[in-house]
Amino acid sequence: MYDLISIGDTVVDTFIPLDDAKVLNDDGQQMLSLRYGDKIPVGPATSLVAGNAANNAVGGARLNLKTAIYTHVGDKDEEEYDQRIVLKFKQEKIDIKYIAHDKNLPSNHHLVLNFKGERTILIYHQPWQYKLPDFDSAKRVYFTSLGPTFTKSNIVGELINYLERTGAKLHYNPGTFQIKAGVKKFPRLLSLTDVFIVNVEEAKLILGFDESTKLDIKKLLKGLLDLGPKRVIITDGGEGSYGYEGEKFYHLEVFPAKLLEMTGSGDAYATGVLAGLFYGEDLVSAMRWGAANGASVVEQIGPQAGLLTYSKMQEKLKENSKIVAKDI
Repeated sequence: MYDLISIGDTVVDTFIPLDDAKVLNDDGQQMLSLRYGDKIPVGPATSLVAGNAANNAVGGARLNLKTAIYTHVGDKDEEEYDQRIVLKFKQEKIDIKYIAHDKNLPSNHHLVLNFKGERTILIYHQPWQYKLPDFDSAKRVYFTSLGPTFTKSNIVGELINYLERTGAKLHYNPGTFQIKAGVKKFPRLLSLTDVFIVNVEEAKLILGFDESTKLDIKKLLKGLLDLGPKRVIITDGGEGSYGYEGEKFYHLEVFPAKLLEMTGSGDAYATGVLAGLFYGEDLVSAMRWGAANGASVVEQIGPQAGLLTYSKMQEKLKENSKIVAKDI
């Protein structure tokens, strides 16, 4: 039996540091601005294996969870990223038997523009043909970002069948295309979700509010819980995170960190929460595991370098023992 199976796309991210850029305000939206038609000097690029599911799987394995991943890689023209992705998972002691290889497509490759600690990601997902393998039993499943072709598959129905058959606990962190397709369209999946986790902007989109609309966080938390999950968490960048199980509302501040680059902080947080619950913590204590993992990741380039091991997690939690979730 696995402790964790991660489901979602894997990518190779190329991180490009920007110095010669500006952030402009366009009707309430922050816009990254570069001189049009010019040659823009950048810092040295770094290329790393990433993706929400990959970040979760690596984070889970580092925290001593027996982990497997279902993801797609491309083998077209002996695609170099395929071998790099598989090797990374092997190095992290993640079971690779559920990886799907596509001989007609290359692997996903994204560009990450890093400016003043915040990232802007240029994404493209290959048109994978999703079909869940015959998974062994798992205690927890993490379901996250897929490409737009997931709507042409029955992957959600297959996951529902697996959860009903095995009783595995689902952590659901929908990606861009899942939110765009409509999270509410799959009520049974939501009712089988143990923890539903999104950021503030995503919560608004899911519930049908405009991103610029100012709403009480309690309204968002309650709205998400009413969709069916057992527990919900909303992250809000530097403002911390919020949790709700149906009675009390909780707020947890971020752990202190020397911000270098933000990519993967949300995945690290979600993985920390999952591990905390796996090890028997309640929601408010598990949120601290998430905050510790997220704070560690933003101090390094890329989404995985800072992911904590179990022993480092305990040190981080002890160092920040005074930061605890509070009722709001």
